[in-house]
Amino acid sequence: MHFFTAVFAWLLFGVACTSDAAAQSNGFVYGAAGGEGAALRQQAWLVPSGDAAVASHAILFRPDGDGPFRLAVIAHASTQNVLRRAQMPQPEYKPLAAFLVSRGFAVLVPERSGHGATGGPYLEDQGGCDEADYARSGRATAQEITAALRFMRAQPFVRPDRALVIGHSAGAWGALALAASEPREIAAIIAFAPGRGGHANDRENEVCAPHTLIAAAAAFGKAARVPVTWLVAANDTYFSPEWSKRLADAFRAGGDKVDFAVLPPSGGEGHWTIETEGGVKSAEAALSRALKSEISRASKKP
Repeated sequence: MHFFTAVFAWLLFGVACTSDAAAQSNGFVYGAAGGEGAALRQQAWLVPSGDAAVASHAILFRPDGDGPFRLAVIAHASTQNVLRRAQMPQPEYKPLAAFLVSRGFAVLVPERSGHGATGGPYLEDQGGCDEADYARSGRATAQEITAALRFMRAQPFVRPDRALVIGHSAGAWGALALAASEPREIAAIIAFAPGRGGHANDRENEVCAPHTLIAAAAAFGKAARVPVTWLVAANDTYFSPEWSKRLADAFRAGGDKVDFAVLPPSGGEGHWTIETEGGVKSAEAALSRALKSEISRASKKP
């Protein structure tokens, strides 16, 4: 009996050592990867990605104090171009983060797998223009967002409930796929110019496989349980206001309510509105309405 117990313990020890070695061989440890900056307590973090072998490089912003704070995760834009993805700088969305921190949120901006310093495989590849699989790519982006979200919700300074997901372009498309989530976990989604396949063949106001994109939006909407605020700038040439409204209507027809609004023109290309201080200022009223509406809904729940 003692012999078998000893053998079993030895086997467990061997498995544990193998697991530890595998974790160390990845070359990263999740959590803070540097000190806090003076502005918005900006800090580099490593968080899980959609690939267990890849650590997502992220930037964390948070208010003063120990919290716990509500969590907001910002999902960045993407591109099918391999070189552009590899050269992508760490996304920060600092003006948007400042807006959220001032309202009590801890804000995480993770760089997804296949981009910039994070590297690794591009999990959210939509495929070629004619055979684009937008539903699959959106779900893959959603899984990447979820991996970071779950890790951060376990941090002592973060509240585990009522997280906010804010997406931009392909990141917003992935956020729409998360609208089927449990509302107590994700309380609201704010999507800036969501979509994929914009600027088809580098041409303004052209979208790859548009009917496929509409069908995927309807599918995401059919399962949606989380309220969505859908925003697009008047001068967006990737997903114009007219095209964005068609997508939002398809999502709404799938079964969920969407608050759709067109923001004033911003800069030379409205698609990048939410990355700039002026763009965030132009969206401030819509953002405030979305947050106020979410708080109102939460207060009415038993």
